[in-house]
Amino acid sequence: MTEALTDSPPQAFNELRDLIIERRDKLPRRLAQVAAYTIEFPDDIAFGTVGSISERAAVQPSTLVRFAKALGYSGFSELQAVFQERLRDRPNNYEARLQSLDEHTSGHSPAMAAIEGFSEAAIRSIERVKERVKPEDLDEAARILAAAETVYLIGLRRSYPVTAYLHYALGTLGIRTVLAGSPSGVDREILAFAGPRDAALAVSFTPYAPTTVEYTRQIVAQNTPLVSITDSPFSPLALNTSVWFEIVESDFEGFRTLAATMTLAAALAIAVAEKRRAGGRR
Repeated sequence: MTEALTDSPPQAFNELRDLIIERRDKLPRRLAQVAAYTIEFPDDIAFGTVGSISERAAVQPSTLVRFAKALGYSGFSELQAVFQERLRDRPNNYEARLQSLDEHTSGHSPAMAAIEGFSEAAIRSIERVKERVKPEDLDEAARILAAAETVYLIGLRRSYPVTAYLHYALGTLGIRTVLAGSPSGVDREILAFAGPRDAALAVSFTPYAPTTVEYTRQIVAQNTPLVSITDSPFSPLALNTSVWFEIVESDFEGFRTLAATMTLAAALAIAVAEKRRAGGRR
C-alpha cells in the first residue's frame, strides 16, 4: 500500500499541481504515470469517469483510487472535485472572460483596466522567470543552439509569436534558422532535414498543440538536440529534451500574455550570439 504524501490534501488546483510535481519522484511507476496524465490533461480528469480516464491513461481503475489516496484524499471523487473546481474558477470562454473583465473597470475604460491587469500579470510572470531559470540551463541551451548549423524553431498557436520573434532575432544576429508553421503545410518534410549537427527549439503550453508534440518527437528521433520552453515537468516537451525551461505565465481574467516567455527568448538570442562570437563562428 502506498503511503500518503500528505495528511492535508490540497483543495486548490495550483497547490495540488505543486504537490504532484514536488513529490513525483516518491510515487511508484504506475502512480507516476497517472500523475503525468493529470497534469497534462486536467480537463479530462474533471469531466471523465474512472473508466474513461483509466483507459486513456493506460492504467487500471484501481490505480486512480490508489493515486488519490496517495495524495491524502479519501477517494478519486474527492480528487476529481479539485479539478472540477479549477474549471468553475476559470472563465470558460472569451465572452465570459470579457464579462469578467468588465467587473474590473472600476470607473476606468476597459482598455485601461486591461493594461493595469496585464501589466501586473506580466510583472509576476517575469519575477518567476528570475527565480526559476537556472544560469547553467541558460548557458547549456545557448551552447547547443550556438553550435548548430541550423536552428529549427517549432511553436504553433499561442506559441507561434515566440518562435517568430526568435526567427527574426537570431536571423539578424547571423544565425541560420528555419521556422515551422508554413502555410504550405510542408513542415514535417522541412523538419526531416534536421540532423545531429543542427538543433531545434520548441515552445508549447497547456493544452500542448498536438502538432508541436509530433514535430518534437520527430526531431528527437532524428538525433537532433532539442531545447524546449514549456509549463510543466509533465509536459510532453520536457521528455527526451537536451534542456528545457518551465515558464508559467500569470493570467488576467483568463487571458495570458507572453511576457515571461518573450523575456527568456530575448535572453536566449543574446546568449546564443555571445557564444557564437566567443567561438569565432560566423
